[in-house]
Amino acid sequence: MPRSTIARIDTDAIRHNYRLAQQRAGATRAMAVIKADGYGHGIAEVAKALSEDASCYAVACLEEAQAVRDAGLPHPVVMLQGPHQREDLEVCARQGFDVVLHSDVQLDWLVGATQVPALWLKVNSGMNRLGFAPGELSARVQRLLDKPALAPRLRGFMTHFACADDPASEFTRQQTLAFSEAVAPWHDLEKSVGNSAAHFLPDQPLFDWSRPGIMLYGSSPVLGQTGPELGLKAAMTLEAPLIATRVLKPGDRVGYGGTWVAKQETRMGMVAVGYGDGYPRHAGTGTPASVCGKRIRLIGRVSMDMLAVDLSAAPEAREGDAVELWGTRVSVDEVAAHAGTIGYELLTGVTARVPRLYR
Repeated sequence: MPRSTIARIDTDAIRHNYRLAQQRAGATRAMAVIKADGYGHGIAEVAKALSEDASCYAVACLEEAQAVRDAGLPHPVVMLQGPHQREDLEVCARQGFDVVLHSDVQLDWLVGATQVPALWLKVNSGMNRLGFAPGELSARVQRLLDKPALAPRLRGFMTHFACADDPASEFTRQQTLAFSEAVAPWHDLEKSVGNSAAHFLPDQPLFDWSRPGIMLYGSSPVLGQTGPELGLKAAMTLEAPLIATRVLKPGDRVGYGGTWVAKQETRMGMVAVGYGDGYPRHAGTGTPASVCGKRIRLIGRVSMDMLAVDLSAAPEAREGDAVELWGTRVSVDEVAAHAGTIGYELLTGVTARVPRLYR
């Protein structure tokens, strides 16, 4: 029998979170971002779960867009990185994938293409990853409008926020203004700016399309707040069994390096999950978990296949009991904070050896 370390995926929670995104977006349509294998939740299952709510999906690359079609879904799919090679353009046109263009190289590939998909242009409003600077945009748009075969394919413009997770930052307002001014001449084309965090910024313009990502999976996009505090529901519960318990005496050490030392008699347990499953190695002593409905804490270092927990708060816990590493009782955002990272990394990092069970 396989071990019972599993990731339970609650598709009702994903739908709840999408509906909250759409509610907060108001008249703006919400484009469901399902890249990175649905943020670790399974791209096909996430797309199917949202098929009656979301009218459009967004992914990073062609393989992810194709996974939506392989799941039997006809919805529009926007490829946020656009084509990676010239040949991708015709595939995208045939399959109905929109592409986001961010470089002159990609624009050059349009020359001579026999089929052209719907096109978005990425505006670099200050994040300085991808896109055309505001001062460059007019010339790039004109390259498309001058060609009768390309002009009708230009759908709109996008940008991406760098600091929307920080409500105190002024940079999102500056980026919004830069984007608005850059695209003002083409008022009839569609615009998209809003990542998950932007849905929670007061009075933030979201234009025609928002792009909720991490919030769909229950993790917080806002600094200093957890997903549940924002009204989000955890979509993934990572759980693993207790496989051993023992009573430590004062002075006993636990794990590699013996970094944790018992100060008093302590009942501990070993849990069958580790960094080989995607649990963060840097989540050290004090990181919360849950067993038998009670919160417990990690002790010592995380190993590849197991980790140790202090069972003092759950004396009834026994071998075989399921330990929740994150999920409905322990927010993934709490675990991420203890590990010095973000919920995005934890959810997308759960490895393939952990089965996903859907309900």
